[in-house]
Amino acid sequence: MKPGFSITAALLFFTAGIAIAEENPPPSPTQPWQELAAKRAKFLSEVKWTPVAATMPNRKGGYFEKGKEYTGVPYSSVRQVGRYIGFDISLRTFLAAVENPASVLYTESLVGKVTNAAAFYGAVCSSYTSYALQCGLPEVSRHHGPEYSDGVVLVEPQSGSAVAVGDVIYTPPARKGGGSHIEMVTGVTRKDDGVIRSILVEESRPPTTLSTDRTVAEFDKHLAAKNKQLFRITDLDRWRNGNRADPLHYPNFATDGAPATINRSLLLDLGDWVVYQKGQPVKFHVMDRDSRGVKSLVIKYADEIVEEIPIKRTGVVERTLPDCGDYTAHVVHPDGSPSPSCHFAICDLDYTFPDKDISISKDWKVSFDSVNMKIVAINLHSLSDSYGRHPILLTKADQQTGFLTVPGGLLKKKGRLQVWLIGEHPLGRLKLVKTISMTD
Repeated sequence: MKPGFSITAALLFFTAGIAIAEENPPPSPTQPWQELAAKRAKFLSEVKWTPVAATMPNRKGGYFEKGKEYTGVPYSSVRQVGRYIGFDISLRTFLAAVENPASVLYTESLVGKVTNAAAFYGAVCSSYTSYALQCGLPEVSRHHGPEYSDGVVLVEPQSGSAVAVGDVIYTPPARKGGGSHIEMVTGVTRKDDGVIRSILVEESRPPTTLSTDRTVAEFDKHLAAKNKQLFRITDLDRWRNGNRADPLHYPNFATDGAPATINRSLLLDLGDWVVYQKGQPVKFHVMDRDSRGVKSLVIKYADEIVEEIPIKRTGVVERTLPDCGDYTAHVVHPDGSPSPSCHFAICDLDYTFPDKDISISKDWKVSFDSVNMKIVAINLHSLSDSYGRHPILLTKADQQTGFLTVPGGLLKKKGRLQVWLIGEHPLGRLKLVKTISMTD
């Protein structure tokens, strides 16, 4: 041993080294999907939009302010009544609706009709993280952790010093049957020596998405409140358990990540690039924002003119189109030139169950049919079990036969069950929801 270097000193040095290592553990390797998840989360959290009317309901109370620029999609638990941004409609459809003062964003309110909802289009914490994690259907927040799902672990230590991009922060319900919350780490900044400088956390909460940059100490304080837990998805495919976006049209990350050019002559009550259910009126808002004048409104089915409606001024024209199919609409200006077209589809879907009582312990069948769209999923929502949420993506065999067999034992509690039938078209999704009773 070299002179002046005692065993005691060596032990002190070694112990100090362990303490430093525990305080600042080595960076967790970031997988490509984690960076991709953070990038896609920002499609929804960084979008900027400005209301053109003062009647868009705000989940935080009142209305979004006309003429004020907002960042991030609005919070609204639209459920089966409205449409989720990113899953049921594309981001550009939302932005088109924002630009139309006669759209459902300003004429419809879900306040008092749907729990925790306000605007007709919106996102919630779990749809936001599910979108980023490339799920085909939203996973509820309480399904993000290892208690329910595989491929995910509790991060150790539970500290910002061990955090990595793609980690999620779960807040459990404060009481039985209460709501839970989920957030995502989308950025970690380090100093030159590798020590974490700051942690960016993003989430969907009223009124829009929220991005918060915290130091490690601030992050730890945030994590310590309300019994939060920091989870890490170690195997994305195992965690999603078949709930993958890639075989589906939605989420449509390519479209959501591209700039949207919004029609200035004509918009629909649902925006643009959107799906209507058969029997639902289509409201065409002739806007002529560039003051070029208007002569007629032309509605086309494929390349065939369905109707050419003479018009002399701006305003709303309503039509109920009887046939399912893909449509366009445009304005003809007085000089004979056409405006850009709006794109929409008319689709239909339906399903049936067995007439007799359905037991949670036995297999049962859902038979379905659709026109101008493909049935892609059935989502089971138990109203008596907050963990009884089961998104089931259909196989090609299911789609060809026109039915899905729900296995006995999947549902754990009897009681009322919502069955969501989800149809998909390249322009968006439709949801049809029926409630049935499950017995023992």
